[in-house]
Amino acid sequence: MITFTLEAILAIFLVIILMRLFRKEPKPAEPAYQAPVEDLANLKVGDARTGDVLSIAGAGDQMSDLDFTVDRASRLEAGARTWVEFSGPYKERRVAVRVGGDEDEEAEVYLHSSPARVTLDDVGLSEQDLADIDERQNPADNFEYDNTSWNYRLSREVRASRETPPQQTSYYYWEFLTPDAARLLSIRKAEGEPFAVTVYQRIQPVDVTVYRGART
Repeated sequence: MITFTLEAILAIFLVIILMRLFRKEPKPAEPAYQAPVEDLANLKVGDARTGDVLSIAGAGDQMSDLDFTVDRASRLEAGARTWVEFSGPYKERRVAVRVGGDEDEEAEVYLHSSPARVTLDDVGLSEQDLADIDERQNPADNFEYDNTSWNYRLSREVRASRETPPQQTSYYYWEFLTPDAARLLSIRKAEGEPFAVTVYQRIQPVDVTVYRGART
């Protein structure tokens, strides 16, 4: 009788041990995905979006800071090259900041803030000149304007995408730089519209502060 009891107890212990060996521990619940917290105190100029305020140190009239609210944010693609442009009202005119460059390098940032209107006649180019430049695609091409040389950089069709309000457009585009890359001149030609010439001044990314605003 004692032997039978011991065997029963041992059998029970064996069953318990086997159950523990083969029992699968429940997997801990995976934490819910949490989006990374945005560092609003260190936003880069390329992080800007519609509704944000851009403040550019010393770039305004009388060397004041130039502050404007972005009401247009566009992504532009010209083949493998891409850049973004943020624009908005400043005093009684429209200004724009364009940001390009590789992600691994410091951003290439240019500002258009001059109220002066520039035309093809002002820069001494004709529609035929632009057609010839585009056909050659020669980096050695240049022209003289505003007491400096402007060197050919790019010409091709550009696609522009705007998120708010949603809009997609395309136009033909020429781009020129001064030898020191301190200034950039762009020429746009959309179908049915006149040539649009814009002159940009290069600024340092650290001079631009982004204040996150509400999306509009």
